[in-house]
Amino acid sequence: MKIILNLSLVAAVFLLSGCPSSESYSRSGYNFAELDKVAVLDVQGQLKSEASKNQIADFFSMELLKKGYSPIERTQVQSILTEQQFQASEVTRADEAAQAGRILNVPAVLLVNVPAFGENISITAKLIDVEDGSILWMGTGTGTTGKLLSTIAGAATGAAVGVATTGDDDQVIGGVAGGVLGGVAGRALSPQETKKAKEIISMICKDLPQR
Repeated sequence: MKIILNLSLVAAVFLLSGCPSSESYSRSGYNFAELDKVAVLDVQGQLKSEASKNQIADFFSMELLKKGYSPIERTQVQSILTEQQFQASEVTRADEAAQAGRILNVPAVLLVNVPAFGENISITAKLIDVEDGSILWMGTGTGTTGKLLSTIAGAATGAAVGVATTGDDDQVIGGVAGGVLGGVAGRALSPQETKKAKEIISMICKDLPQR
């Protein structure tokens, strides 16, 4: 039973430390009021589908609207770049992003990278000046969905019942660990992850300069 209590304590500690965090920086002295249209150029990283990339792009577009910018719809961005035989997915450098921005006829483009999207979510965004390829603003944020915590808590409760019934700590805890790890390995994109991503993006863009 002591092992079960320790599992619950670990879950509680992770729960307390699971709050999202973010930071962002903007170029000092730059007049963001001069910016109007912004294109969310591409969403790269650990996302499994085009639909999820579109959703992340839409969340950033919502935040840009709140700050007074005029984001271009993602499908329109893709259509224009395709017509010009330019692949946004190939953009890895600021100068390439600037070139795409000139094709789109916008003063700035937003590049989004999602290096982690699962139990742990990590998102970084860069606003790039199309004229010279320099970074105007950059923000990053991280958070956890809490899905694993729920799994651990439920498994720990079930294990407690199992120990009370069988008296065999090791066997039950082994089953709990296997069940938790197996569930994580088979995890798909969920509404819970989407909700957390939106929260993280909102925090990232909180200090994006108002236009």
